[in-house]
Amino acid sequence: MANGTTRKKGSAVKAARGSVVSKKGTPWGTIIAVVAIVALAASVIIYYMVQSAPKREQADREAAAASFAPSAQDPDPSKRIPGVVTATYTGSVHVLPTERVAYDKTPPFGGPHDQTWATCTGTVYPNAVRTENMVHALEHGAVWIAYNPQQITGDALNLLSVRAKGKPYTMMSPYPGLDKPISLQSWGHQLKLDDANDPRIDEFIAALRSNPNGVYPEVGASCDAVPGQFDPDNPPPFDPSKPGPDAKPMDYKGSTAAQGENGMPAPSAPASSSAPAAPTTTK
Repeated sequence: MANGTTRKKGSAVKAARGSVVSKKGTPWGTIIAVVAIVALAASVIIYYMVQSAPKREQADREAAAASFAPSAQDPDPSKRIPGVVTATYTGSVHVLPTERVAYDKTPPFGGPHDQTWATCTGTVYPNAVRTENMVHALEHGAVWIAYNPQQITGDALNLLSVRAKGKPYTMMSPYPGLDKPISLQSWGHQLKLDDANDPRIDEFIAALRSNPNGVYPEVGASCDAVPGQFDPDNPPPFDPSKPGPDAKPMDYKGSTAAQGENGMPAPSAPASSSAPAAPTTTK
């Protein structure tokens, strides 16, 4: 009799438990919360991948151009880059902020220049900057990425910007009237291109940016802003007009009133220096 009673009680307990489970139903709130968290995590990952893609792609481009890094055995690897034009210029020839230079190239990549250099610490200038300041930065080992703002926009502009922004000894700016979509400058070197995807851009930068082998006059000079003399947020503007008859020629020896770096008088070019040599093109 006791066994029968026990079985009945057990059946009753099981029935009660089943009733409780059936009343609870499916935990839809928990499921929806979990799905939402997973979806949020997936969206964060996708956003990160999309945003970081340009940097990862640039890292791949730089790795591909690593063979153009300078060395004692190969001091100027840009000689191996098709299309690079070179010329010889005398350094440390300064003009006043009110003076212009009748440069022999557009954009120029050497010659007399302002006593103050343009900031070249990975600076991407949204507007064109006074040429004489940009040329001085080249003397310090910077690479200047110039582009025609009528031809380089959108994705192409972003592709150039990622090569310059935050990179040491690099600067970028529009250059109105440029005869090619893109022009790269380092002291005594220039490369004009049509396509922002061209791998020669990265090869040029790898070969010449802050090259330690004396391919520019002032190895080790700073690219930082000059307090009180050059404001990268409000730089002196580009002058698109043709230099007048009072512009300084390429064989100019320097303005005596122009101050050199660190407030010291600017040294004049040696009396024996001559006009820049005719440019050559690397085949």
